[in-house]
Amino acid sequence: MKKEIRHSGFVFTKHIPKEQSPFEKLFEIFQELIIHTSGDFDEAIDWLRELDKEYSLTSDGYTIDDFIEDLKSKGYIREEIKLDGSGDKGGDGDAKITISEKLERSLRKGALEQIFGKLKKSAAGNHKTKHTGHGDEQSGEYRGYQFGDALDRISMTESLKNAQINHGIGDLYLTQNDLVVEETMFKAQMSTVLMIDISHSMILYGEDRITPAKKVAMALSELITTRYPKDTLDILVFGNDAWPIKIKDLPYLNVGPYHTNTVAGLQLAMDMLRRKRNTNKQIFMITDGKPSCLQLPDGEYYKNSNGLDPHIVNRCYTMARQARKLHIPITTFMIASDPYLQQFVDHFTEANQGKAFYTGLKGLGEMIFTDYETNRKKKLR
Repeated sequence: MKKEIRHSGFVFTKHIPKEQSPFEKLFEIFQELIIHTSGDFDEAIDWLRELDKEYSLTSDGYTIDDFIEDLKSKGYIREEIKLDGSGDKGGDGDAKITISEKLERSLRKGALEQIFGKLKKSAAGNHKTKHTGHGDEQSGEYRGYQFGDALDRISMTESLKNAQINHGIGDLYLTQNDLVVEETMFKAQMSTVLMIDISHSMILYGEDRITPAKKVAMALSELITTRYPKDTLDILVFGNDAWPIKIKDLPYLNVGPYHTNTVAGLQLAMDMLRRKRNTNKQIFMITDGKPSCLQLPDGEYYKNSNGLDPHIVNRCYTMARQARKLHIPITTFMIASDPYLQQFVDHFTEANQGKAFYTGLKGLGEMIFTDYETNRKKKLR
């Protein structure tokens, strides 16, 4: 909404933020709760009712039940009827409400706006490299044709202008010296694997570290799929083992009673990137603890949570060096500040010649997004 102010013949407009509807107010809180509860609709609504009791979020004219009906009508949730053993529908108590793909997309978009909206906007084209050549976007600059230049890069308009200047209009003809090529800019394409630690420490000590990590992953996935569609993003989680997850499964991600098998995560990340044809590859790792687990050749697990186990950390350093040989930099985002963890990360980063950030949960998203943009500009082979 805009309010007009007239002064000395000029009209000034003052922006007045649009007032949120009762649904929009609750929906904003509800989305945070859905991420926090790993997609558990019933638990999120229970939290919403408790918050309503304490902060009077609703009124007699619009209740939590009205909000739930709006979620259904707008397609954000769906009701699934469980079948009994005979294949018949169960009673009313067997109905389960789950979140829809529309809500999953909304969660990713909201996470992107929360994090990316805080970043300082840079000039247009900041994701391009400064190098010119046979790229995929015109730069507006011209040069003379050289043997080997693609014919589809020849600017006929500029070439004909040269011919007129060089030979006159009366006897117009083109020579190789008249031909002009328009320069193009490369757009560096990036393949990224995001590793998320889901060991038990991510929810220990009264601090929820997994929810911010999930929000960052959702925001990064939304950024890449909408703004850099030629880039690729794969996501994996690592605890005792490591396994890939789909972007749509991020809201449901939860920690387990796991140790931290960093080696398994790095092995899987490099396997994923080996299959990418793209030259530019990188690994982002979000973790809050030391590596404490390895899988042995016989399938058993070697675990040690007491300090930095030399056998485990040396395997991590070996993986870091292997990634370096494959030209895959690893950026570690350590969301804990214990001195012995810093020692491990420093040695790990040195072995890979990557980067490390020691960040609190609040600045995690901004750091990852800034680093992603920076790496896109640097990476060109």
